[in-house]
Amino acid sequence: MSERDIYSVARLNREARALLEGHFPLLWLEGEISNLARPRSGHLYFSIKDEFAQVRCAMFRMKAVNLRFAPRDGMQVLMRVRISLYEPRGDFQLVVEHMEEAGDGALRRAFEALRLRLDEQGLFAPQRKRALPLLPRCIGVVTSPSGAAIHDILQVLKRRFAAIPVVLYPVAVQGAAAAQEIATAIRLAGQRNECDVLIVGRGGGSLEDLWAFNEEVVAQAIHASPIPIVSAVGHEVDVSIADLVADVRAPTPSAAAELVSPDGQKWQIQLQGTLQRLQQTMQRQLRQHQQQLQWLQQRLIHPGRRLQQQAQRLDELELRLGMAMQHQLRHRASRLALNQTRLARHHPAQRLQQYRQLAQMLARRLEQAMNQQLARRRQHLAAQAHALETVSPLATLSRGYAIIHHQHSGELLRDVRGLQPGDQITARLHRGRLDCRIEEIHDDQN
Repeated sequence: MSERDIYSVARLNREARALLEGHFPLLWLEGEISNLARPRSGHLYFSIKDEFAQVRCAMFRMKAVNLRFAPRDGMQVLMRVRISLYEPRGDFQLVVEHMEEAGDGALRRAFEALRLRLDEQGLFAPQRKRALPLLPRCIGVVTSPSGAAIHDILQVLKRRFAAIPVVLYPVAVQGAAAAQEIATAIRLAGQRNECDVLIVGRGGGSLEDLWAFNEEVVAQAIHASPIPIVSAVGHEVDVSIADLVADVRAPTPSAAAELVSPDGQKWQIQLQGTLQRLQQTMQRQLRQHQQQLQWLQQRLIHPGRRLQQQAQRLDELELRLGMAMQHQLRHRASRLALNQTRLARHHPAQRLQQYRQLAQMLARRLEQAMNQQLARRRQHLAAQAHALETVSPLATLSRGYAIIHHQHSGELLRDVRGLQPGDQITARLHRGRLDCRIEEIHDDQN
């Protein structure tokens, strides 16, 4: 019988823990906290439950210090957890990596989803953001007429540049209808076109309080606005969708008022400096013009003297013109004589005589070349004829030989094999031919 594999309790819990942690990824879990314990170690131990079940949870100190709220029994939370098992007791438990309040977490997830969607549509693109006017003729404010934000904005604008008029577009900044009111006010400001820049915002609050500025209808209204918009929602740590879409984000409403308005005192100092420089420049220019006027007065010549000078200049130019015309006539006459000489050399009759002489010379050269070529060809033909006669069979016949054919087959005979007495043959001589009949055959090789 094979040896049994007997588990210890520790081994069983260890392998069960490995299976749990290796099989399940990080999970999001929502439920209610109960039995919360806070030992001096800084860890948190509690149960998470719903109406049907509960499970033990542990959140260790390095993760717990990052919590932005104080957990308590009965609180509904959203957690990112890792499934595990506590080996010493064999307890199934969840190790919490992140935890947030359930309502706040839902809003943040909605915020992130909208942010990603609008970013893909290009509403946050830096290249579409416009610069603020240096000196606006009018400033618009979209906010609550009773909130602290409008009070802070007006105080800053009065201090910095009280001459700029302000138009308030009153809206609700919190509640179910707030987002639509804000979007309508932004569109109204664009239609009326009475402001050069628009501040959209409110004072601080919770994420739920600021949620109207995280609605898509507000983001689209800001994106479509023909007027540059400064977003000033909440405090410096609060970032809204409106902040991301706006041309400029201000950390607070007061900071927004600082951004859209010039510093009146600084401008007054600059204006005084500019006026002083303008006066100095005008005085310097005036002195320069006075000196130039004096110099021109010294150079001013009496009209009669000027006429005498012009008359003398006219006579001088008339003489120069006559000399130039005579010189030009002589030059043109010389050119005419030269062209006539060249034309005579190129007269058609002279050219025709030259071509006749050239044609006669070429005809003589052609005739000589043809005679020489004909003589060479005759010599070559005679040499070829002689060579042909040398190798011709007829030349051999002239030396007493004959060419013999079989009369019946026409075959050229070279020996006596295949012939029989009585066969008819033809012998071709140097002159004429002989028709013969074989009487006897003698084979010299036998």
